[in-house]
Amino acid sequence: MKKPLLVLFVLGILVCSISAQDGSRTTRPRVVPTPTPLPPPADSGNSMPGERRAPVLGRRSTPPTQETVEPKQEELNPETDVIRVETNLVTMPVSVLDRDGRFIGGLRQRDFRIFENGLEQPVGFFQSVEQPFTVVLLLDVSPSTAFKIDEIQDAAISFIRQLRPDDRVMVISFDSDVRILSRPTSNRMQLEDAIRRARIGDGTSLYEAVDQVINREFRNITGRKAIVLFTDGVDTTSHRADYHGTLEDAEETDSLIYPIRYNTLRDFSGRFPGRRPTGWGGILGQILLGGGATVGSGGAGTSSSEYDKGLRYLEELALKSGGPKYEADTVGNLDAAFSGIAEELRRQYSLGYYPEKAGMPGERRQIRVRVMLPNVVVRAKNSYVFGQNADGVAGR
Repeated sequence: MKKPLLVLFVLGILVCSISAQDGSRTTRPRVVPTPTPLPPPADSGNSMPGERRAPVLGRRSTPPTQETVEPKQEELNPETDVIRVETNLVTMPVSVLDRDGRFIGGLRQRDFRIFENGLEQPVGFFQSVEQPFTVVLLLDVSPSTAFKIDEIQDAAISFIRQLRPDDRVMVISFDSDVRILSRPTSNRMQLEDAIRRARIGDGTSLYEAVDQVINREFRNITGRKAIVLFTDGVDTTSHRADYHGTLEDAEETDSLIYPIRYNTLRDFSGRFPGRRPTGWGGILGQILLGGGATVGSGGAGTSSSEYDKGLRYLEELALKSGGPKYEADTVGNLDAAFSGIAEELRRQYSLGYYPEKAGMPGERRQIRVRVMLPNVVVRAKNSYVFGQNADGVAGR
């Protein structure tokens, strides 16, 4: 009887021991993967401090959306989201002189005001530093200049001797043809030789010479540039260019044109009674015959009305481009003219502005430049023309 009880007692102790061990195992912590947090609920307008969100433009009454749609990658491509800005800068050279004709330096942008068609425009570009320049000497070597050619050559050489080492000159002569005697260079000996090589020919293609310089030669010249034109203004042989077309070209260019006019009609009327001979052969004939006979039929460019037309052309050429016209009565006047041109080109100001409204090709607008100083003379072009391309502005 005692043995069965002893066995039951031992079994009870074993069962209690096993249960205790199982209970101690259940208290150990289990390593469980951290669950992925759920996305936060839709923004109700009360963001937590420090939370950064992209700004969104929308109406206040619009309820928050339940699902945020991510934008497609191509919608954010910077190559497709380009802001294009097209502007037309109108620039012009401006000279400021006192009443005695002396150039005024040291002016600043705030001293200038620009008006287009009567409305003031903000000055968007200003430059006042002295810069090297390129001048085209355009020499009329038609028969009418036979008695002036030495004076013209001497004055032209005097002009290039006044220039600085980095200023350049191009020499072109014209009669019925246009001849380039020297490409732009600062080599003084080369320029003097080119000027001395100018020879009298037949005919006068003045308009074609002006057209070639503005529309062909100036395209390859950067920086400040100008034309110094020696002529009586009378054209007799141009076919590819004309009076009005070249005036429009002068209005569109950002370069100054300085016509230096000499009255060759007086030379011919004083030396040869009657009508002017038409060519160099006619002039030689008059000289050989002692001036007592009229050789040649006169032809184009021999009347006072044509000389009056030539004078108007040179005046308009200067006005359209913004340069002055000079009368070359004596060698002294020519030297003074060249001295003034060199100084003006060296000390002129460059101004520019952006028109508020783009113009149509061929549209003309009036310009007026004022300087906020008393007793000064402002020399600048008084109009400009939009080019053939919609985004092109004359004088740019």
